[in-house]
This record gives sequence, C-alpha cells and structure tokens, in this order.
Amino acid sequence: MNVHQFLERPTKEAIRELPKFEGLPLQKICLVRTADDLFFAHDEIFKVGHVGFDTESKPNFVANQPTTGPHLVQISTRQYAFLFTLDYSPGNELLSEIIRSDKIVKVGFGLKSDRGPICNKLGTTLDPTIELSAAVRRLGYKQQVGVQAAVAVVLGQYLQKSKKLTTSNWAAKTLSDRQLLYAADDAYASLCVYHELVRIALHVLA
Repeated sequence: MNVHQFLERPTKEAIRELPKFEGLPLQKICLVRTADDLFFAHDEIFKVGHVGFDTESKPNFVANQPTTGPHLVQISTRQYAFLFTLDYSPGNELLSEIIRSDKIVKVGFGLKSDRGPICNKLGTTLDPTIELSAAVRRLGYKQQVGVQAAVAVVLGQYLQKSKKLTTSNWAAKTLSDRQLLYAADDAYASLCVYHELVRIALHVLA
C-alpha cells in the first residue's frame, strides 16, 4: 500500500538558522497621507499585475469585544510598499479602487480572514486574490504554512517576526519606523514568495 509522504514544515529553530530575509528599506516604504502620496501609490500599483497584500489591526485584549480592524492595509510592489491607514479618507478611496480592481491580483496569506473586515470597513470585496498558504501547501505539506514558514521553504530565508510588534497599536496616530518596516515586510515577503513560486512551481498557483 502506498502511503503519501508529506513534507515536514521546518522547525522554528531551523528557520532561525537561515539567512535573514531582506525586506524593503524605510525609504522604499510610503505611508500614504498626502495627495502626492496618493498619486505616487496609484502610478506604481496600477502599473503591475500582482501585489503583495496584508493587513494589521489593533489588538483587542478584552474578551467578547468586537474587533474594529483592520487599521492598516499594506500593498507591496517589487520596488515599494504602500501603507494605508484607514483614518485617511482619500487613501480609503484609492485603496477601495485597488482592492476591487480585477486588473490587480492581491497575493498573500490568510486572505479569507481579511475579506469580512475589509468589506465592513470599506464596503469593498477583496478580489481577485491568490491565497499563498494553500499554494505553498500544494508543494507537499500537510500542515498549514504561514508567511514565515513559506519564506523559509520557498526562499530559504528567515523572516523575523516580533510578537511585540505584532501586538502593537496599529491604530496609533504615529507609527514607529519599526512598525512601518514590520508591516511592509509581510506584504513584500508575500510578493517575493509568489514570484518564486511562479519560477519554480507554477502548478501550485493554479
């Protein structure tokens, strides 16, 4: 009897031994807050067919309290990451246009859980998308594969994840440089994983 042999997801210890993933530098990260930012983001994003996509929400430490996120939406090209805070109305208009555009495929991890909150916040359906956790799993993994494990198995690199930053206040009026870099990394890393899968295993994206 043939028993299917699944690949083992690397351990956290093994992942930490890999070369560090190099994300975009701070000067390539644009926090969209002005009209000039909007023009720049529109021009850069609408010239590509696929973008890395992710969201961040202010953590809720009180039981049974409804979430109010997302508070930040990250969209990355190969050259720039654009961070949209949802308290900036002009930015929301462009963000909604990007999210519903059938010319821009949004690639990322856990996109199913983003659909409802984004629709509630922006009234826009997140589509079209490519769920990379499912794509990477088709390489032969039985377990769920998130962005950090995907960067390890597809790119052979270590994407650092800080619990302190993950649970930081993403609704703050001013985001720190570390928050900006962390937020940009997830969207940019998703795009890097996607492009490498196109190169080495196009069939898993079907």
